[in-house]
Amino acid sequence: MNSRNVKRNSRILVALSGGVDSSVAAALLQKAGYNIEGAYMRCWSEGPYCTADADQADAAKVAATLGIPFHVFDFEKEYKNSVINYFYSEYEAGRTPNPDVICNKEIKFGIFLRKAIALGFDYVATGHYARIKNGRSGNSAASSNGAKYELLAGKDTNKDQSYFLYLVGQEQLKHVLFPLGDLTKGQVRKLAKKFGLPTAEKPDSMGICFVGPARIKDFLRQKIKIRHGDVVNIEGKVLGRHIGLTFYTIGQREGLGISAPVPYYVASKNLKENKLVVVPFGHRSLFKDRFTTQAPHWVAGAQPKLPKKVQVKLRYRAENTAAVINKVGVNQLEVALEVPQRAITPGQAAVFYDGEKIIGGAAVRDSL
Repeated sequence: MNSRNVKRNSRILVALSGGVDSSVAAALLQKAGYNIEGAYMRCWSEGPYCTADADQADAAKVAATLGIPFHVFDFEKEYKNSVINYFYSEYEAGRTPNPDVICNKEIKFGIFLRKAIALGFDYVATGHYARIKNGRSGNSAASSNGAKYELLAGKDTNKDQSYFLYLVGQEQLKHVLFPLGDLTKGQVRKLAKKFGLPTAEKPDSMGICFVGPARIKDFLRQKIKIRHGDVVNIEGKVLGRHIGLTFYTIGQREGLGISAPVPYYVASKNLKENKLVVVPFGHRSLFKDRFTTQAPHWVAGAQPKLPKKVQVKLRYRAENTAAVINKVGVNQLEVALEVPQRAITPGQAAVFYDGEKIIGGAAVRDSL
């Protein structure tokens, strides 16, 4: 945090999720001498697998252990409007959404940040594995790309969460701290034990928080009407029937409902004819070297000069691959990959990096 020139008398509201990461983030800030308080965001409390009550209780225990004030904010309405509705609408349109990206933009660094500022806090802090630095090696002046604040990948490459943060902009970064950005998960666990935090042994949450261990198909069936259609191979031969294009994603193998001597994978979805196109493993149609995106967002606030060489990440924990991005229409980019990539999926995030720095990103529109 010192590289951000955060004043010691700054008021910081820590988003306590009830997990070990945010707990350690709070403890580190307190140990560094900052004036901190904790807050739990209640975003979803429906369904048999919801852990909101237990997570809120754990967050309260952490605040009590640290001896800091604790707040609870009810954002269920906002979460449903901005995240859940987006989730359903994207699947209904045949795309595979990324709710974590939208949650970060609209909830954690949207309404939560605005709430904190309204309450007189200078910063919010979370347990994300990512880093923020001031432009020009720590000075508050703008960096070479015009940004006062740069968003960087976390030092722990296995836990880096910068992929989910590409929609966060300059005004948000100005008021955000990521205390875990230079730490590994192993170090965080050790610190949790050292600080005597009640979440030290708590397992990490897995999957989509509002779905839980249930299958996404079962969750989607609550709101989306099933529309059966044909499963076909690349030549158009019917191999079976699908339960609705909504319930499949590019590259998927399981649950195709066909019997074949070799495994088949989803290559594309023909929305017009309601057909699911599948191919054997290794088929060239699973690999693409170009795709288009829509609604790009630039962390610096302004579009860089295009065309531009970047490294692009196409899914969480995927290796970055070299690419060239170029503008091809209003609010659209074309991404040309140096090496073809498997299962490029409409709706997922394509995040652009320059080394460790996140330049921006966009939602995949279609592969070419």
